[in-house]
Amino acid sequence: MQGVTSLVSRLFFLAAFVLGGLAVWEKIANVLGYTLLRNHYSPARMLDLSVVVLLFVIALQLREIKLSQGKSGSS
Repeated sequence: MQGVTSLVSRLFFLAAFVLGGLAVWEKIANVLGYTLLRNHYSPARMLDLSVVVLLFVIALQLREIKLSQGKSGSS
C-alpha cells in the first residue's frame, strides 16, 4: 500500500508541475497574442488546479510520515 501511495504522490506532483509550467507558457503566449490551449482553460484556472493537486500531494505525504512515525514509535 505504501508503494501505491508513493507512486500516486509522485504522479500527482508531476501533473501539478506540468500544469504550472503550462499555465506560465500559456500566459506568455497570451501576452504575445497567441494561445496554446485555445481558451479552454485560463492560466489562472490551471494554476488553481495545480495548487489543489499539490495540496493533495502534501496530504498524502503527511499521511505517509504519520504512518511511518507510528510504525517506528510502536517498536
